[in-house]
Amino acid sequence: MESRVLSGATTISGLVRLRKPVRDTVCFAPARPIGAVGDGGNLIWGRQLRPALILESAPVVGMTTGKREILRPTMASTSSPAEGSDSAGDAKIGFLDKYPALVTGFFFFMWYFLNVIFNILNKKIYNYFPYPYFVSVIHLFVGVVYCLVSWGVGLPKRAPIDSNLLKLLIPVAVCHALGHVTSNVSFAAVAVSFTHTIKALEPFFNAAASQFILRQSIPLTLWLSLAPVVLGVSMASLTELSFNWTGFISAMISNISFTYRSIYSKKAMTDMDSTNIYAYISIIAFIVCIPPALIVEGPQLMKHGFNDAIAKVGLTKFLSDLFWVGMFYHLYNQLATNTLERVAPLTHAVGNVLKRVFVIGFSILVFGNKISTQTGIGTCVAIAGVAMYSFIKAKMEEEKRQLKSA
Repeated sequence: MESRVLSGATTISGLVRLRKPVRDTVCFAPARPIGAVGDGGNLIWGRQLRPALILESAPVVGMTTGKREILRPTMASTSSPAEGSDSAGDAKIGFLDKYPALVTGFFFFMWYFLNVIFNILNKKIYNYFPYPYFVSVIHLFVGVVYCLVSWGVGLPKRAPIDSNLLKLLIPVAVCHALGHVTSNVSFAAVAVSFTHTIKALEPFFNAAASQFILRQSIPLTLWLSLAPVVLGVSMASLTELSFNWTGFISAMISNISFTYRSIYSKKAMTDMDSTNIYAYISIIAFIVCIPPALIVEGPQLMKHGFNDAIAKVGLTKFLSDLFWVGMFYHLYNQLATNTLERVAPLTHAVGNVLKRVFVIGFSILVFGNKISTQTGIGTCVAIAGVAMYSFIKAKMEEEKRQLKSA
């Protein structure tokens, strides 16, 4: 805090002068966290999951005396940025605070890298072990174990959950589980690149749900930006060499599931940090996925599924593949959530589009999938449409946020 000492007619040198004279009343402005439900809360599956601290105006607290108060300078270590201290700038700044852009770039790189590795390893497993329901359970199981171990060592500290929050998270987790399983069914049935091309339709389903379920008005420009997405996916589907209806329908169900996940996420708001939120969603989704896996694939797995996989690659490689694919799945989702906390909506939109481009490109290179010219053009058109839609929507959200803050 900038300060000066008045002692008779003598001014003590070495202290920074105040821009405004000190008044007789000493005021304190309290800091309080933003992000509570009453303030709009934090979206579970969106940005800004962690509360930020701001200073708000408050009733004056202080006392008026007949003589001026002498404000003594304090040590820099006891000053806080919230108090507006100049000495806080002299305090030691950590690497994360000193280079935020570099840290955000690292988050993006790891998000893309882990996503690509997950998709490649996942498809390799399906080439010798085509049981997507069971593999989906393994993905979530490894993530749940990771979360429990992290809680056990206090990184992060487990946030308590009550019955009200649990009721809000269950629909989100169920939609997450359904979308995850159907995505894996599609990955097992068709080429990874084709599944991701179909999943490019997810913005179309989001817009339709907002218009017809949430009764939110969608501007014509946003609808027009989705036309290339629908056209591109249609072009790619008509000439896709690996096309089958199981893969196509499963990917479409995945789009619908993740759309409803977004709807329920908007209704479920919490101040809990993103790492704990994702941990609880993973636990609930894991429980939801077990019964379908046992019913659909249980008898086949016990009869010949496990034995065939072990005979093809060996027990050690089979178990290590399942472990690492589950680890990559959990880490890339966690990093995606943490990354989206650090960036603006437009950056998030561009990052999501580029991620899909990376996954499609690397999957074609690794697996050597042959694609027709029409499929390639259709995929590019669809991705371009998603980019245009994401850009327009992000600009609209930014304008709304500026209007609210004005």
